Amino acid sequence: MIGIIAAMDLELDLIKSKLENVKTKKKGGITFYTGTYKDKKVVCAVCGMGKVFAAMCTQTMIIGYSPKLIINTGVAGSLSGDLKQLDCAVADRCVQHDMDTSPIGDPVGLVSGINKIYFDADKNATNQLIKCYGKDKKPKLCTIATGDSFISDPEKKKYIVDTFGAFVCDMESGAIAHVCFVNETPFVISRVMSDGTEGDAAIDYYTLRGIAADISSTAVLKFIEKYGDQYA
Repeated sequence: MIGIIAAMDLELDLIKSKLENVKTKKKGGITFYTGTYKDKKVVCAVCGMGKVFAAMCTQTMIIGYSPKLIINTGVAGSLSGDLKQLDCAVADRCVQHDMDTSPIGDPVGLVSGINKIYFDADKNATNQLIKCYGKDKKPKLCTIATGDSFISDPEKKKYIVDTFGAFVCDMESGAIAHVCFVNETPFVISRVMSDGTEGDAAIDYYTLRGIAADISSTAVLKFIEKYGDQYA
């Protein structure tokens, strides 16, 4: 079975609309949808925004459905001029930019207990996902940074870029990656930029998030169609 997680309904609506034989079940306050797409078994859920909701959903999905791969799909913000609005990104690794125990001597971003800063996405699935974007939407393979805040301040963006080498920021992928690592579950991250490095990020986000979400979902659906037999 392939697991798909999105933070918001609009990030999952297209995928849900394509599923057949859909059943729903509520676990831990989250509604999980199971069904098939192109004869591949899928479970998907809207986790809600932020790291705690993302982690709750991921752990519940792993315990309840044992997916062979988790895909996190949705929108994100660009930290670099290399990625404009509606440009695409796929994570080679994730980091939590707001994890900070540096006052006691740790590197910024270190997750204590497992002593990791970066969580690597599954290389095989990541390479396959990249091939599923259109030719005019070739995604950038890059580090995605996660934290419990919407990043619009240019100085904060520069800090995240300089500290972690990230090109993209969001509020969920780092937490999903963290939980997948602990559970030894492979993951991939699909993101499309709803806001860029210039202009009003909040206005860009509300204007473009629906379009961006559907671009990401379309790539995920193509991934399931072409490569899903390896995971479903």
